[in-house]
Amino acid sequence: MTLYSDPASIDSHRARIVLAEKGIVIDIISVQDDDLPEDLLDLNPYHSTPTLLDRDLVLYDSRVIMEYIDERFPHPPLMPVDPVSRAQVRLALYRVEKDWYTMAEQCKKATDRKQIAQTRKVLQESLLSSAEVFAARRYFLSDEFSLVDASVAPLLWRLPVYGIELNGNGAQPIRKYMDGIFARRSFRGSLTEAEMEMRQ
Repeated sequence: MTLYSDPASIDSHRARIVLAEKGIVIDIISVQDDDLPEDLLDLNPYHSTPTLLDRDLVLYDSRVIMEYIDERFPHPPLMPVDPVSRAQVRLALYRVEKDWYTMAEQCKKATDRKQIAQTRKVLQESLLSSAEVFAARRYFLSDEFSLVDASVAPLLWRLPVYGIELNGNGAQPIRKYMDGIFARRSFRGSLTEAEMEMRQ
């Protein structure tokens, strides 16, 4: 198995977290999204990272890669067993991507000061409004680490890059969650040098 991974990409990071949680050692090839090698361009019609190669199988959507790794290496499971809970996890993943990931991407791409400030404010308020969800269970919507945590953690790790600080009492459950997730050996092991520099 080989993973083509952008060392600073949030989508590549979430795939690396799942690999680290499973304790799987595979070839990880660091590539930049704006300078992809020829072989990857031939394999992936979207010319994107992460891209996973497993023999003749090529996967190039981070969520598909995460679920494939979870099913291919079932221990420890990162998805619930029953269909209702699995559907709830998939819905949570969809919302994290649709809401927070979209806003994070806008924070990165915005050029106008007013637009940057507005996007930061919306993302910050959206996170703070979810404080009760962070406080309810040990992990996000669960008592066990799941694919949702593997998606939320890279976003929270990048808050300094987006210029977002979570302050005040309302932010306490989120900060507690972050401290717990960021201290995990698997999370630390998933970080690239570029990602470590995001919080120095």
